[in-house]
Order: sequence, then C-alpha cells, then structure tokens
Amino acid sequence: MYLKRKSIRFFQPLAILCVICLLINIQRVNAGQSNSLMDISTDGKLLACSNRDNGSVSIIDLQSHKLLSEIKVGKHPEGVSFLGKTHLLATAVYDEDLVLFLDADTGKQIGQTEVFDEPYGIVSTKNGKKIFVTLDYPGRIVEIDTNSKKITREFSSGKHLRGIAISNDDQNLFTTEYYTALVRQIDLASGSTIDEWPGGSTDNLSRQITLHPHRAKAYLPHIRSRITVAHGAGSIFPIVSIVDTKSGEGKRRRKIPMDSFQGARVTSNPWDTAITPDGKTFFVVFAGTDDMFVCNVIDDDYRELTFRASLRLGHNPRAVRVAPNGKTFYVYNALDFNVVAYDTRTLRPQAIIDVASNPLGEEILLGKRLFYTALQPMSSRLWISCASCHPDGQPDGKTWHNPEGLRNTQSLAGMAWTHPIHWSADRDEVQDFEHTIRGPLMQGKGLVRGRINPSLDAPNSGLSRALDAMAAYSNTHQFTLSPHAKKGLNPSAKRGRTLFFSKQTQCANCHTGPFLTDSVPSKKFIRHDVGTAVDNPGEEMGPAYDTPTLLGVYRTAPYLSHGKAQTLEEVFTKYNHDDKHGKTSQLSKQDISDLAEFLKALPYEDPIPKAKAAGLVKVEK
Repeated sequence: MYLKRKSIRFFQPLAILCVICLLINIQRVNAGQSNSLMDISTDGKLLACSNRDNGSVSIIDLQSHKLLSEIKVGKHPEGVSFLGKTHLLATAVYDEDLVLFLDADTGKQIGQTEVFDEPYGIVSTKNGKKIFVTLDYPGRIVEIDTNSKKITREFSSGKHLRGIAISNDDQNLFTTEYYTALVRQIDLASGSTIDEWPGGSTDNLSRQITLHPHRAKAYLPHIRSRITVAHGAGSIFPIVSIVDTKSGEGKRRRKIPMDSFQGARVTSNPWDTAITPDGKTFFVVFAGTDDMFVCNVIDDDYRELTFRASLRLGHNPRAVRVAPNGKTFYVYNALDFNVVAYDTRTLRPQAIIDVASNPLGEEILLGKRLFYTALQPMSSRLWISCASCHPDGQPDGKTWHNPEGLRNTQSLAGMAWTHPIHWSADRDEVQDFEHTIRGPLMQGKGLVRGRINPSLDAPNSGLSRALDAMAAYSNTHQFTLSPHAKKGLNPSAKRGRTLFFSKQTQCANCHTGPFLTDSVPSKKFIRHDVGTAVDNPGEEMGPAYDTPTLLGVYRTAPYLSHGKAQTLEEVFTKYNHDDKHGKTSQLSKQDISDLAEFLKALPYEDPIPKAKAAGLVKVEK
C-alpha cells in the first residue's frame, strides 16, 4: 500500500503537467484554425461574430454572455479570425474587397487591406503575425502581414475558394473549392499544392473545412447536386465529407450522407462544422432545416462519426464554434441575429445573446427566412430550399436537366429590373415561383391558400403576404462592380467595348440599356433565337430565349442556357452557330480576347443611376 501511494505521489506532478500541456495545446489550436462566421479568442474570453445582413462584427463577453460592441465593417462580412493569442481580429468583407483589422477590446477598427475580390475565409498563424485569406473569385489565397497590413504573398489554388484551415504546426493550409468541394493541401513554405482530394461530379457548395485537433482528418460540409433529377426527393442531398490527410495516404475520402445518417431524418444545406478540443464530439449545423447533429467521433477510419443527438435551432444557423475548454459550444442563427450558448455535456441552452438588430424590415426578413428554409410551407421533403441553388442570390455553378431542357442556374442580381424571369421567359413576376414551391421540385404546401393564377396570366402578387415577402427579398440582390475594372478599363477592354457596341458585331442589338439586356418589366416580352438550342437536344421551350444581363458575367461561368460554354471566348466561337449570337466569326483571336476582356469588366460603373433616369428603376420617395 505504501509503495502504491508513493508511486501515485511520484507520478502526480507529471500527470498534472501533461494535463496542463494538453489544455495549452487545445487552446492553441482552437482560435482561428478554420474559417467560420464566428471565432473565439484563445483565452476563451471573447467571441466574434460577423453579421452579413448588418455589415458588422459583434463582440461577446463569454463570461457574462453580454454583447460588448457591434463594429460596422462594410457590405457582407464573412469569415472572422482572432490573431494568435490576442484580442485583435480580422474579418473578410466580401463585397467591399477588404480585410479589416479590429480591436475587440475597444471595438475599433485598426487597419485594413484591400484585396482583389470576394475575400471569404480567414485563418491566423498561432503567433498572430500572419493571416491567410481565400478569395472566392477568382480562386486565390493571400498572405497578409498583420503588423504592416500588407499582402506579402499571393498564390493561386483552383477556382472559387472559400473554406480554409491551417495545420497545428502552421506548415500547411487546407482549402475547399466552393463549386466542386475539391480539397487541396498547400505547403506554406513554397506556396505549392502538395496533395488534393477531388470531390464527386455532383459535389457542390463547400464553404468551410475543419481539421481534427489530433488526428489526420479534415471534415467539410457541402451538398450533392444531382443535376439530372428535377425532383425534391432526389436532387439535392446534405453531405459531410471526411478526408484522410496523412502523408502518402491522402487520396482517401469518404462521404457521409446526412439525410440517412440518423435513420430517415432528412436535413438540408449543411453550412458549418466544429469539433471539441478533445476531438471526441463533432457538430454540424443545417441552415435549411434549422437544426444540427451532435456526433461522436470514432477513431476507426471507417465509421468516423456516430449519432449522438439532434437539436432544433433558430432561423438559418450558419456557424458553430466550441469554447477552448470544450464545455460550451455556440451557434449563430443568422436570421434571428443571435448567438446561443449550449452546454456540451447536456446539450441544453445556457444563454441567448442578441448580436444585432434586424436591418431588413419585417417583410424582407420574412421573405429571406422563407427563401432559406427547406421546411413547410416551402418544402415537404426537407431536402431543398431556394437557397440550395441560389445561396445569397448567387448561382450554384450547375446546369440542371429540367423538364423544359438544360438550364444553367442564373444569378439573382438585378432580377427585379430584368423581368421576365428564366431563360424561357416563362414567369413575369417572382410570385409565379409559387408554382415551383407547389411543384415536383419542392413539393411544399405553398404560400397561398387556394387557387393561384397560371404564370404569365393574371398577377399572383397580392394573394399572400408571405409570397409577396419572398418576392420582395428575392428582388433585393444587386450588382457589385467588377474587380477587373477597379482602375478603369484597360486597353483591351476598351477595344472590346468598341467592338461590342459596333454595327459590325450587333451585340448591343439585344444587350442594351443600363443592364445590357432588352429584358425589362413590361407586358411585351422579347426573346431571341441565338442558335444555342442545337446544343440542347432536350429543349422543350426554345429555340428562343430571354436575354440575360451581362453585368457580373465575369464570375458566373459556365455560360448560355445549356451551360456548355466554359469561357466567354467559347460563347463567341464554339457555341455561336451561324453568327446568330452576334457577328463574331470574322473576328480575329485578338478581337475575341478583347470582347471577353470587356465583358469581364462589367459592371465598371453603377447601373442604377442610368436605370433610374431611364425609368427602369423606381425612385425611392
């Protein structure tokens, strides 16, 4: 007995030291390790949350669960990251092309860095001296010195990058392509890609990646878009993919369908994930069904995750983070404008912290909640919401095999002023999407009680407060200026502009006016046969199509109704049969390049003032 007690006394200091080291390590790898709309400071005292609709970052005291400050940062902030062990942080302001540096203790901005376009995810090195930021368009990573606030390196890593995580030793980055869910490992010493894990052809919308704190595993939430199935029970599925990141074994990747993870429980639009510091508990939030799964992490290289519990959350949850001590986790409900704290062991809520006020007004907020939900009355099967194909008004990068033919998903930017809607011009108001809500794709109860009018017939507007609200939100999406014209049009784009508006090419015969389209709200619809129906053998409503706006076309590949043109150059060449889509067959390669350069620069000025002068946009009273 004496020897046993003596042994315990001898090993006790060593055990305590090991526990302390483990806790230090847990805290070190937690703050800023993976991109999210939330981050927690390494000391566990503060939480930062970016509020996209408010254009702000909120700072919460985690001891009192009180809001300390809300810092205005600009249009549509996304990722936030504390810098190392400090209370300084950086945020990616997506539509301002800025990375802003903030002091969480004072609630003040302390610097900024201008980037090329669409900064999304941010991670920090453990010493806080450098941050790495993904640029959604065109697919770059920028390294920023946090002292000078200057970009020290840029490297290309695919297309449309969003997710980013940094390894515990600061030696590697892991990134995700938004539209393909492809994962890359980047060596920070050289900036080169050293491994990659492709997703499947149907994988899509991967905006975040989480590294296991101890094991060589990476977890990414995304969806699977089965473009050949235009049915709500088989078109879009929620997925968590798990990548084995071990050197020499990095080609292994497993998908876990979240809709069949717990029996037949269907979820929609997985948005963010997190893991407790001990690596034993995994969280994934579903922005479409307003819930989350709490899972046990299994170290077997096979099952990976087992179900523990599901929790009902607030409206449109977009982020989840775990406190450094692992005792509490936090969920950001984007359309409730709050953060909810939960006990990790009991899963019970501990506090609700309002982080911002509703900036949208009651009608737009109602419409946005409907747009993002996969629950009734919008959807009966729970797999799909409007946001599954049009997240934040952007396209999903896919071409769907719809009953009427191939249809490339379009951006919603400018939709309010460029009616009719769809390539087929089969809807003259957003309220006509009640037919989609009730139809095979969404199978919802709908937002109108009783009969609705056929599309292009008597108006459906005014039949339902909820339907009008959904339409009002859908019509709020505006254009951002092209990053290719920040310094004005370059010589190539200027030559392309001359060609575009010339009688020689006749491009401006259809692409005219402030929005470069002859599709404007009126009783007379104009459609054109531009020869593209020959590449769409399943076409049922062509061969004439609505003229889309060209504003913002630089980031919306693939092109044309059938989505087969991968580049703007292919629009003028490979898919311009018999010169029906502009007279371009006689143009030289340089001319084609100049035309494409001009289109990439659109819009190079705000179209709204000219549209208001032309009476195309109502002037606010």
